Amino acid sequence: MTKLFQPTEAGDIALRNHIVMAPLTRNRSPGAIPNDLNVEYYRQRASAGLIITEATAITQQGQGYADVPGLYSKEALDGWKRVTDAVHAEGGKIVVQMWHVGRISHNTLQPNGGKPVSSTNTVAKSKTYLVNEDGTGSFAPTSEPRALEASEIPGIVEDYRKAARAAIDAGFDGVEIHAANGYLIDQFLRSGINDRTDQYGGSVENRARFLFEVVDVITKEIGPRRTGIRISPVTPANDSSDPDAQPIFTYVVEGLARYDLAFIHVIEGATGGDRNYQQGDKPFDYAALRAAYEKTGGKASWMVNNGYDRNLAIDTVESGRADLVAFGKPFISNPDLVERLKDNAPLNDLDQATLYGGGPKGYVDYPALDTAA
Repeated sequence: MTKLFQPTEAGDIALRNHIVMAPLTRNRSPGAIPNDLNVEYYRQRASAGLIITEATAITQQGQGYADVPGLYSKEALDGWKRVTDAVHAEGGKIVVQMWHVGRISHNTLQPNGGKPVSSTNTVAKSKTYLVNEDGTGSFAPTSEPRALEASEIPGIVEDYRKAARAAIDAGFDGVEIHAANGYLIDQFLRSGINDRTDQYGGSVENRARFLFEVVDVITKEIGPRRTGIRISPVTPANDSSDPDAQPIFTYVVEGLARYDLAFIHVIEGATGGDRNYQQGDKPFDYAALRAAYEKTGGKASWMVNNGYDRNLAIDTVESGRADLVAFGKPFISNPDLVERLKDNAPLNDLDQATLYGGGPKGYVDYPALDTAA
């Protein structure tokens, strides 16, 4: 059997294969509370070596989209406990992706209708998903943000710590820090967004400061070997840019090597798009990024993501280019994706119209192989 389907581990998390279900926003948790549909959705996909949940807000301020789950209310944590119990009953492992969207939000989603917070006052050229008064969903431009005062940042770091503890108490096997795709941590990292002149802006070291403050408190709270992190060096998602991303992300992974993390999750290219996408004059060197991490002592599992199919995933793990391969949309339409990849079976078609919002259709009704047969 190819290595892709054999057991492995990510830090302290034992995995039954090298296949990861990537985080996928589906907007099916009204009130930010996981429900029966969410329980069934994740239970169906528990054959993945690891499930990374949809992005989950650490606070109401961290919310950016309608009907996405949170980690900040008793009702939400009770809902997540039902999800983790269901996944564990099927023999699966699941971590929660911890999310603060920063400026990718709308004032109607914020506490008291306030402005979203960010590293900057500049509005993102992006959209968010809102639910209208009649219950239908639609996309709307993000609201004007305000730049966080330096004195406010320790409070947000503390929000991350509390959310990590709550996640473990809710039964998760670990957490993934969302530092990708133009959300809050990435808004500090990217030179095309971060226009600060204080200790959180300017130099590579300053722009990475917030990230390391978050990593510090989470690893101390729940242990580094149950902590992973997601980065996306060149994605243009949510109006994020950096014409020379190699230095900042090399600095980031070299710093992460100080921690005995569970995994580093790297989106290659444009999220959900061109794997070869680049910003600036030179292509990003992902092999050099991993080499820098390992040269400075990093031992976490290296996870890759974006546009992988069966053959590329098998070759990537067999060759040692990565330890884990994350699949996104194929897991939406194929709850038994691992079995289909193992058997080289055909995949279900994806219904694009049901990706965001709605009910069971396009969420928990995709057939497994035995059902289809």
